[in-house]
Amino acid sequence: AAPARPAFLMQLTNDAWFGKGQGPLQHLAQARMRAIEQGLPMARVANTGVSAMIDPWGRITKSLALNEAGFLDAPLPAPRPATPYSRWGEWPFFFITLAGFALVILRRRRNLKFDQRGRQS
Repeated sequence: AAPARPAFLMQLTNDAWFGKGQGPLQHLAQARMRAIEQGLPMARVANTGVSAMIDPWGRITKSLALNEAGFLDAPLPAPRPATPYSRWGEWPFFFITLAGFALVILRRRRNLKFDQRGRQS
């Protein structure tokens, strides 16, 4: 059976169709955010994009530039303890959104009752 939480993340990608544009750099930024979000190191391997070893704080410890051929020999950084997002995912956002909608509905009902009382007086 797989462990509850992996030791690292790996991203294998083909950024060739982006050419020399900003796409591969944006994908690298997204990979860095994913490492931070999960508190896990990430090995990013791209055929023509940016290949990199990313630590769990999103820092690039070693990398190959865009369209640079080669290989990386980098130690795998240790993972951080599980982050709140890796434990709970989107659930806190869902409940905050639900509570916000409930407050809006309650406020509208209270304002409606107040308006009706004001008109009847």
